[in-house]
Amino acid sequence: MKEFKVGIIGFGTVGAGVASCLLKNADVIAKRTGITPVLAGIADLDIETDRGVVVPKELLTTDASAMIRNVDVVVELIGGTTIAKKFILEALNAGKSVVTANKALLAEHGEELFAAAEKNNADLYYEASVGGGIPIIKGLREGFSGNRISRMYGILNGTCNYILTRMEKEEIDFAPVLKDAQQLGYAEANPSLDIDGFDTAHKASILASLAYGKWLGMDPVYVQGIRDITLADIKNADELGYKIKLLAIIKQSEQGEVEVRVHPAMIPKTTQLAAISGVFNGVMVTGDYVGDTLFYGRGAGREATASAVVGDIVDIGRNIVNKAARRIPGFMEGIQYSRIKPMDEVDSRYYLRVQVLDVPGVLEKVAGILSKNGISISSMLQREGQKHSNVTMLIITHCTKEKAIRSAIAEINGLPDVRNSVNLIRIEDI
Repeated sequence: MKEFKVGIIGFGTVGAGVASCLLKNADVIAKRTGITPVLAGIADLDIETDRGVVVPKELLTTDASAMIRNVDVVVELIGGTTIAKKFILEALNAGKSVVTANKALLAEHGEELFAAAEKNNADLYYEASVGGGIPIIKGLREGFSGNRISRMYGILNGTCNYILTRMEKEEIDFAPVLKDAQQLGYAEANPSLDIDGFDTAHKASILASLAYGKWLGMDPVYVQGIRDITLADIKNADELGYKIKLLAIIKQSEQGEVEVRVHPAMIPKTTQLAAISGVFNGVMVTGDYVGDTLFYGRGAGREATASAVVGDIVDIGRNIVNKAARRIPGFMEGIQYSRIKPMDEVDSRYYLRVQVLDVPGVLEKVAGILSKNGISISSMLQREGQKHSNVTMLIITHCTKEKAIRSAIAEINGLPDVRNSVNLIRIEDI
């Protein structure tokens, strides 16, 4: 049986899951593939804490650099964009192939890392960086290689999906659900990376880069989180036939323009994507030949993420033991788009919730501002209230430019009869 040595940097939740899988399922991998991954080292600053997996003590070390020198494949699972980058470059420059789940590092420094991999004839695999155990990277890189990708929609953050699902099903507002999510371990003590959309944005950048042939980085990605979503918005969306999801939206127009954005969106309740609830993730990919496809599964967690990491380890192992040419799984430098479309130029329909004083003429003023900005109203509803009290006005627009809606909202917020800032949610008619 052909063997190759694997070293893990980072013995946290996912690192422990990868170690457990390699130790438990090495025989399954060997029978399926004819190769055996041998766990040869685990490096971490803390090698004393019990991780719930029995590992021979001689495999544990605090010297990551020494371990890198003695293995064939390095698995980086410490996260962040500083020390992790140092160790990945150290491994690649030594000609060692790398597996990582580090979406932030890839989104921000992917171009540099893949250049190092190519220069040193090393593999760099990253399936677990997007969607946990969902094989979306392999799908895009291999299964859809003969397709032009026109759009991708992704529910890519389990924390946000859990919060929005509970708000909807239990009619609880945002703050108490977030607190519960933190107590249950679904959200961090500082939840900003998740609820403000940045985790999803890192993943969106990776997917867009893979689909369109060049690392985009984070600058072109529009990011908005779910902090401003209220229970009232959830209920209104339900009445209108929609659900609210934090969505990664990646589209390419017929002219080749690409837009990459992350924000809450209303999507029709009848779509399969809308049915994805709780901590689960889903990605819808549309290709010109394959049509619509949907990937669904656990987007995080020890076992799901470990499954994706071990899949990458096995792919690289096949190359190593068979002395095959490296298959650097990025893309050849071939840009497949004309330009990145700025957010101001994005076309969308919009839901607007406006709190106004119930006095004559206020509806006419709001409608007039929208009309002046070239925005056509699809439907408008004013909730009944007491005279001279605050009432809610709900407006659904036809498709219009982001720049126009922003200009209109700024004017509406300046009206003396408007009591709170206009709440905006984009509508995606998937």
